[in-house]
Amino acid sequence: MKKILWVAGREFKATVMTKGFLIGMLITPVMIGIAVVVFPRMMNQAPPKVEGEIAVIDPTGQVVDGLKDYLRPERFAERRKESSREAMDAAPEAVKKVAAGSPGGSLAVQRGMAVALGEVPQIDVTALEASTDLEQAKAPLKPSHGKAGGREPRRLALVVVHADAVRRAGGKERFGGYDLFVRSKLDDRLESDIRAGVRDAIIEARVRASGLNRSEIEALTRVDRPQSRTVTDEGEQTTNQALNMLMPAAFMILLLLSLMTSGQMLMTTTIEEKASRVVEVLLSALSPLELMTGKILGQMAVGLLVLALYAGLGIVALLSFAMLGLLDPMLIVFLLVFFALAYFTIGAAMAAVGSAVNEIREAQSLMTPIMLVIMIPWILWMPISREPNSMLALVLSFIPPVGNFVMLLRMSSTSPPPIWQVGLSIVIGAAGAVAAVWAAAKIFRIGLLMFGKPPSFGTLVQWVRMS
Repeated sequence: MKKILWVAGREFKATVMTKGFLIGMLITPVMIGIAVVVFPRMMNQAPPKVEGEIAVIDPTGQVVDGLKDYLRPERFAERRKESSREAMDAAPEAVKKVAAGSPGGSLAVQRGMAVALGEVPQIDVTALEASTDLEQAKAPLKPSHGKAGGREPRRLALVVVHADAVRRAGGKERFGGYDLFVRSKLDDRLESDIRAGVRDAIIEARVRASGLNRSEIEALTRVDRPQSRTVTDEGEQTTNQALNMLMPAAFMILLLLSLMTSGQMLMTTTIEEKASRVVEVLLSALSPLELMTGKILGQMAVGLLVLALYAGLGIVALLSFAMLGLLDPMLIVFLLVFFALAYFTIGAAMAAVGSAVNEIREAQSLMTPIMLVIMIPWILWMPISREPNSMLALVLSFIPPVGNFVMLLRMSSTSPPPIWQVGLSIVIGAAGAVAAVWAAAKIFRIGLLMFGKPPSFGTLVQWVRMS
């Protein structure tokens, strides 16, 4: 046992003390920091100031005035204030507390919304005659138009209202609509405002033509959508649908990231030691099983370090948004359990592959089955998360090593499995890990001293079957 621990300690130190590992450990947090802090400052998210004309061909004569009113600067300002209010209502409680508790918090939020939305557009809505030639009306939208320096306002869009947009044509069940023509590279936010304005103006004209009261209709058809609340043993809290969907994925990503990082390192160090003949010196002091077990334990400690770093970042993020109550602490315990089971299974397979080849390039073909097994839970993440108790999820929960990932997905979902299924999955996973280590030990013992042409997958199976 002392020799195994010596190998494990050597493997751990040789991996974590390298510059490549330290940079690799820090690269993801740095990239997240750049995405959150630096990119928004480098990129101007606010749209440029918009000034121009929107031409309208309205044969009904009842839509253009409504569009003019909708696109007035005052109406733009009102809608943006309403958007800011709705954004604050939907914000996490932590953000609301910051905005309400700090002297300039609310003002900072308003300024941030103003920067994101940009200046209020200055739009002139011009009505064209119904007999206007369509091609002639579209000509000012072309980039080549107006390069001579004319004084007429730049035309941003052309709206062509259908003749039956307000009153249905005889014999038809549906109303007509409208056509929209825009300049090249028109800001999509302005185009959305134009569409919303035309829609609002047409609906207002239809209601008015029908002799109905629009405010009464809206009151009859409006049903407020309440925010659902999640009931837990600790109390109630506002439901976060995005978190409910992403929580299972986050646990699976943590498991995959730590497993792949340490597993790849295990295979790489095994190949390097075999190629440099260092392994021959090591085998003179300890048995192949002791060497393999020590290497697996050492790299598993590396994986646990990676797991602890990124899990800690996730917990800090939940804590900062006052959402830590949505995380069951027992999930962290089971994350460690399933990591150990998955690592002994996958790590043993990677150690076997590393011992059987002479260089990393030769390992690609033998790694394909391992990678396919690892990717199965990722491919099936969405159906398993949505139906964690389906027959597919139930069957996969008891097939090692896939079951380690699937059971963790199910446990972090909104409908966790019964505890007996979790226990059975752990027992089957442990049996699979023991079988994987036993098979890998046979391959490891033979492959370490084999040089020349790399073996095929069938050859590895023959090595396992050898006594």
